Amino acid sequence: MTDLVPPTYLAFDPATRHVRLDPHEPAFFQDPYAAYAFMHGASNVFFWEEFGFWCFGGFDDVHRLLRDRRFGRQNPAGIPDSQGIGQDRTHLSAFHGIEANSMLELEPPVHTRLRTLVNRAFVSRQVERLRPRVEALANELIDRFEPGQVDLLPAFASPLPITIIAEMLGVPVEMGPQLLDWSHQMVAMYMHGRTRETEETANRAAHDFSNFLRGHVAERRKNPGDDLLSLLISAQDDGQKLSEDELVSSAILLLNAGHEATVHQTGNAVRAILAQGGDPRRFFTSSPTTTATVEECLRFDAPLHMFTRYAYEEIEVVPGILVRPGETIGLLLGMANHDPAAFAEPLTFRPDRVDQKNVSFGAGIHFCIGAPLARLELQLSLKSLFERLPRLHLAEQPRFRDTYHFHGLERLVVHSGQ
Repeated sequence: MTDLVPPTYLAFDPATRHVRLDPHEPAFFQDPYAAYAFMHGASNVFFWEEFGFWCFGGFDDVHRLLRDRRFGRQNPAGIPDSQGIGQDRTHLSAFHGIEANSMLELEPPVHTRLRTLVNRAFVSRQVERLRPRVEALANELIDRFEPGQVDLLPAFASPLPITIIAEMLGVPVEMGPQLLDWSHQMVAMYMHGRTRETEETANRAAHDFSNFLRGHVAERRKNPGDDLLSLLISAQDDGQKLSEDELVSSAILLLNAGHEATVHQTGNAVRAILAQGGDPRRFFTSSPTTTATVEECLRFDAPLHMFTRYAYEEIEVVPGILVRPGETIGLLLGMANHDPAAFAEPLTFRPDRVDQKNVSFGAGIHFCIGAPLARLELQLSLKSLFERLPRLHLAEQPRFRDTYHFHGLERLVVHSGQ
């Protein structure tokens, strides 16, 4: 057990391993790592009362459970979860129509077929071809910075990944702001304490997003190009193609996942690098150094802190902790990345660490299909930013949004130093 004193907002019962911790507590979502440090010493496994399920924060446990096929993303039919899944959800028909065909929410054999088809249109060589475009776009965005102060989130972190994924898919780049709105409204469904209004807004976004893409799919069927949407239309596996519903869901998943986490990670990375002081260019002196820096950014302040799984059978996950079919578990990615049993000095930013690893992209069959693209974007955009503006510094202390699952900043206002 730890000798650390728990943060004032956290209550832990060692006898039951129950934790009371409001994820909307500002002191927590501004710095979850203080709570994680206490829990690493007290218990890496605990029942989070506000969520209503067992959570796992040890690196080895999280990595193992992400790969354990006895757990998955697909909800066993008719079993309500802590958010009410399995109850009346007719007002979410459009949203769930998309989820029902999403790789993220499916398990084999359907997941295997979908991922194989999508992956053939999303292979590493396709991503590597984007290197000149990503680098050029990063520099174009920097060129547009107004003298003096700039908020890097709307000016840099957000437009870069949404432009790249829109160009890849072959949808109009000028639709970027609308795509972002739809995406934000849909991912709000995964936040703690969502409301009926949140659900209805997400359903409208899903309906409009789907209709938008169906129009572009129809156009690409008539006039195919070399874009990802055309490749998805033609992708086959043993004579099987994506259905239109599967195609739309896959495109929405790629659009949402293709920018949402990357925006947060870019902001978190800039904040972490600036906090080190000195010349930031030292973190980007070579390709290996740049790669190591991005990997440490992914470990140090990840954009996704919780990923949930359903149990498909009765399982004693760790000694003394039994979960039953249909029950949810929480895998705390941000906590796992700071496990002192897995990392020396986990609270220290050290790109040169010999124990470099992270679970920020997940693991197992649901490992992020867009990880190569996200890594490429982060490596090129951060290197360009700090090489062009080595005297960049904060104009105000950045604050994180009240969205525990998706750990990202509200604003990132900086002085260019020019």
